[in-house]
Amino acid sequence: MDSWINSFYVGEYTRQMDEKMRVAMPSKWRPEGSEAAFLALPNPLGCLTVYPPKMVTRLEEKVAQVSLGDTAGQMALAKLFSKADIFSCDSKGRVKLEERLLRFAQIATEAVFVGGGAVFNIWSPERFKEYIANESLDDVTGVLKGLGL
Repeated sequence: MDSWINSFYVGEYTRQMDEKMRVAMPSKWRPEGSEAAFLALPNPLGCLTVYPPKMVTRLEEKVAQVSLGDTAGQMALAKLFSKADIFSCDSKGRVKLEERLLRFAQIATEAVFVGGGAVFNIWSPERFKEYIANESLDDVTGVLKGLGL
């Protein structure tokens, strides 16, 4: 399989949480190596935004550019990363997210993985349904125009 396929996230997949609060990542999205680290951040929309290994490297470079003298930047990073989590897939493609992130996103028994191109989001089914219901065709059209599509 081409390497770009594993780092470009499209589609919508609903998965059940198991008794240990693990959830299987869509097989198309699983990284080649088991050591690959993903970064999960709380998204103000009420979901979790997940940066794959390739994007974590890019984010790391950008974060390193925030100087110690940039107190607003340092505060923003502290707030953001104090709530983040790093995880990887087990041998069966399952991930275990921090309980505080699951509470934030209101994920209990099911999780919806939603592709976002370079990143993906993990939603509770209820919140995702509500989010999609509030999205207008004009909003989608505007984004497509901005991308030149």
